[in-house]
Amino acid sequence: MFHSARIKLTAWYLLIIMLISVSFSVAMYKVLTFELDRVERMQRLRIERRIPEPARIIPPEQPFRIDPDLVAETKNRLQFILLVVNLGILASSAVAGYFLAGKTLKPIEKAMEEQKRFVGDASHEMRTPLTALKTSMEVALRDRKMSLPEAKELLKSNLEEIDSLESLSSNLLNLANWQNNGQSLIFEDINIAEVLKNAYRKILPLANKKDIAVKLQVEDQVVWANKESLEQMLLIFLDNAVKYTPSGGKVGLTAKPEDKNVTLKIEDTGIGIAEEEIPHIFERFYRADQSRSREHLRGVGGFGLGLSLAKRIIEIHKGTVEVASVLGKGTTFTIKLPLKHA
Repeated sequence: MFHSARIKLTAWYLLIIMLISVSFSVAMYKVLTFELDRVERMQRLRIERRIPEPARIIPPEQPFRIDPDLVAETKNRLQFILLVVNLGILASSAVAGYFLAGKTLKPIEKAMEEQKRFVGDASHEMRTPLTALKTSMEVALRDRKMSLPEAKELLKSNLEEIDSLESLSSNLLNLANWQNNGQSLIFEDINIAEVLKNAYRKILPLANKKDIAVKLQVEDQVVWANKESLEQMLLIFLDNAVKYTPSGGKVGLTAKPEDKNVTLKIEDTGIGIAEEEIPHIFERFYRADQSRSREHLRGVGGFGLGLSLAKRIIEIHKGTVEVASVLGKGTTFTIKLPLKHA
């Protein structure tokens, strides 16, 4: 599809360029030929005025008069030169137009491929819990001897899948809302310590349930940010840290000012991430190998959207994020946010 679109766009480029070039050449040819004719007429008039009346019977071929054949030859050469120039413009424009058409369509092609992948991945992720719901209910309907405890267990499992679908739809909406570079977000001066403390309080129940110690070290620092999205970003990192850290492990959350930035660190003693997986963990719907998948870690949900959302929030705040991880030892996310946006 994009190849044919590229050819059509190139053709339109050529049509526009050649219309301009041919129009300019025709105008130039008319102007130059008009000037040649004008010079010839003026020269003839000067000759007639300079020669006495009786001498005008002399044949018109005068030694200092412009030769009409020379004028005609000059016009022919001018036509040839303009034709060659236009053919050169046509050839160079074809190459340049094809190149520019490719450059023009590249972002559109990339966006469409991203959209197709996004829709395909989202459909796949939604199909999984929906299939599980449908299958469990079909099996339950066929089982005429199902006991009340079994029915309750089924409903509990179905509710977990519904919660997963709700989380997925919420994340998809957030991701769509943040594609406008945060234009709908309200930025203001906030104390980063308050945001970290709020995120710490919200993650604490999950950490206590898994017997994971969460250590908080913050310094008061005012930053220009959106409070709600910043807190959501921190909760995503903390939630991942707690989920992928075994019972009895540790999670650390620190913040300190450095020059014109504030540096946030989320550290854990969890299962870690393989080095080859690190460049991909912020991609939508990406989940690393079985060591971090929902199927491998019982009770650990997720669709691979959390870190993508977190990175988008960081980008909206003009910040950066770096990852350092060792398998079996833990992971550290280092986030730098500017105190003021440029």
